Parts: sequence; C-alpha cells; structure tokens
Amino acid sequence: MPTKIIMPQLGESVVEGTVTSWLKAEGDTVAEFESLLEVNTDKVDTEIPSSAGGTLLKIVVPAGTTVTAGTTLAWVGQPGEAIPAEEGQAPSAAPRVTAEQAGAPPQSVAAAEPAQPQPTRDLGFISPVVARLAKDQNVDLTRVKGTGQGGRITKKDVLNFLSASPQEAAAAAPWETPGEGDLFRPTEMMFAAGRPAEVTSQTEPAPAQIPTGERVIPHTTMRKRIAEHMVFSKHTSPHVTSVMESDFKRVIAHYEKNKESFARDGVKLTYTAYFAAACAAALRAFPIVNSSWSEEGVVIHPQVNLAIAVSLGDEGLIVPVIRGADGLSLLGLARSINDLAARARAHKLMPDEVRDGTFSITNHGTGGSLFATPVINQPQCAILGVGVVKKRAVVVEGDAIAVRPMVYLSLTFDHRILDGASADGFLARVVEILDNWPD
Repeated sequence: MPTKIIMPQLGESVVEGTVTSWLKAEGDTVAEFESLLEVNTDKVDTEIPSSAGGTLLKIVVPAGTTVTAGTTLAWVGQPGEAIPAEEGQAPSAAPRVTAEQAGAPPQSVAAAEPAQPQPTRDLGFISPVVARLAKDQNVDLTRVKGTGQGGRITKKDVLNFLSASPQEAAAAAPWETPGEGDLFRPTEMMFAAGRPAEVTSQTEPAPAQIPTGERVIPHTTMRKRIAEHMVFSKHTSPHVTSVMESDFKRVIAHYEKNKESFARDGVKLTYTAYFAAACAAALRAFPIVNSSWSEEGVVIHPQVNLAIAVSLGDEGLIVPVIRGADGLSLLGLARSINDLAARARAHKLMPDEVRDGTFSITNHGTGGSLFATPVINQPQCAILGVGVVKKRAVVVEGDAIAVRPMVYLSLTFDHRILDGASADGFLARVVEILDNWPD
C-alpha cells in the first residue's frame, strides 16, 4: 500500500507553507527519512523527509504551490502500486469558507447594489492569512479573482484588488463619505477619498512589458514573501516616523571594557545587544508600544519578544525573534543575537523562531546609512531603525563644542495606536538609557 507524504505543521502557529523545490523526481528511489522536498514558511526553508522508503510514485503538489498543513504532497511506494484515484489528484478537497466567514461584510454586496443582490460565490479554500486580510480591509472576497491553484484566492490577489481597483474595493465596503468615525480606518479613507484618475480606473492594468535585451532576475520565494509583507503593512497601518539622536560615548566605553570578558564566555558583544536592552527596558516603561491593533481594542502583549532583522545578503532579510527579551541580561541578549543571526545565515532557523515578535529592530547603519524610515513588521505597533555610529561635532553642557560618537534612531509607528507624544516618549526613553549607560 503506498504511503502518503503530507504537509506537516512546522510550528504551533504555522498553518501553511510553499513547496519551493522537490529534491527527488517521480520514479526516483527514496530512503526512509531521506529529504524529499523543501518547504518555505515565513521565509524559513525546511527540508521535509520521506516517512517511508521506496519509489516516489506521484508528486501531487508542484513546486511553487502554497498548501495547508495536512495536505497530501506525494505518494511513496513500490513500483507499479496503484494510487487511490481520489488521492492522486492535486489538493482540492480543502475546507470551504463562505464570504462572511472570510471577513467580507454580509451586507457588502447588497450595499453596493441594493436592487439586484448578487449570489454568493463559492470561494473554495480560503487560507487564514487571506481571511484575516479580507476582514481587516473589509474586502468582499466574492469580488476578488483568484489566481492560485484551482482558482484559489491568494494574499497577492487581495492586495492586487485593493491597489488596482480602489473604486470597486470602496463599493464593496459598508461606508460612504469618510467622516469623523473613519479616523481610524486609514485604508478605507484612502480609497473613499479617491486617487488620481489614472490610478482609480477599474480596468485591470496591462502587465509591464520587458524591453528586449533586459535581464530579468526571477523572484525567489523569500523575495515574494518580503514584497507581499511590505505591501500588506503599508495597506494596513498609517506609518509615521520620528527621529532622535543618541550620544554613544558611554555605550562605547562599556563595550570596549567588556567585549573581552564576553568573548571568554563564548559570546561576541555587538552594539545591537545594547539597542535590544534599551528597547526591552523602554517597552516595559511604555507597554502601549508593545502592542497590536484589533477592531475590539489595542492588544497589549504581556511578553516582550524582540524581532531583530538579519540581512542574508542578496537573498533578502529575515527577522528572528528573541522571546522574553526583557528578562535577559546584556550577556543573554548578546548570546541570543549571536545564535539567531548565525543560524539565520546558515538557513537553520525553525519556523516558530520568526513568529510572534512584538517589536522590531533593524540596524540599517551597518551599510553606512545615517537614518531611515523602516516599514512596520505587522502586526506589531512599531519598529526602531538604527543608523551608523558616526563622530560628529555637537554642543554639550556649558555650550562647549565636542566631538562625540552619535547615532540617529528612527521610530516608525502605527498612528492608529500611537500619537506623537507616546511615540516620542518611548524613543526618548531609549535615548536616555543609551546616553546614560552605566560603567
């Protein structure tokens, strides 16, 4: 009897993944527990082993397809063994979700055309990511054309619907003219208020033509995920950025004094650990920054889970998470940063290690950048951008001019949750901690 290879649940909250490549072809011999394919979840690649030995009889899910945990990926057995007919096809018997369950307002179609209500379309399988996005943006999924396998609606389809058809998206939402009650619905207001004529056309834009002779670099799965997440973030929350600067003199003195003792403990001390420690302490002082938006209210997270951006060079960026960062010493933070960064660059992170962050830090200064306006890592409330530490002439106490190592810190925050006073209060606390780092 052939053995079914299924998509495993690779983490507590990981419900789907994308098959990036098959390491074996149909007809190849496979040993038990031998790696059979690679799956990407939240920019983390994981090799899936075969649960049985034999021959790869049938690949059910081709590379590039996103499926949920429990989906049949392939069949392994002895040559000539028959595969059950209903199981030998591409996955199609996934749970059915109605438009109302997927987050579309029940009255949205009727509101747009009260005299001629349209029948509810059978949406097929709707992933939790798509359902959440539709609910957050008040999108009627019966109006969205699915381009996934079997007409499945993907996150990209919803984002394209929002960006390419703003008038249609506005018609599907249960509001009219933006007013006082719409102050905390920025995306809705953007569409309702209108855009330039060339953008608000309901006609599907023609795909960009690539000039002859131009070189095209195909998108990797990671690059696609990054693009989707950035566009989603910009569509989700209003971004505002505040910039302050810190005198890094005392931090540098502490670093020079302690880097050798940290090294004896097997830990490389870096400036990132100081920024992490300052943010963890400031988040405890300003818990509203350690939060997420929900329609019921602002969700304050009890644990500080710092997400630290790690560059993978040309591959992209990944953001592993230090859980309970506010309970770690500088040594503990430095050790965690070393470990996560090393395993991120070696592609050895587990899917759960890049999830559930409550606040992000990105050190763009490693490339010489002075300051930047980072994009919020949804569903978090804010992200801190760290510039390069650079000596500058500054005015110090007594109106004297001195040369000090200075660093710009930029806080990009969700204006639905934070106002200028609360955001600046948090950022000022981070600066105060760094400026007065103890010996």
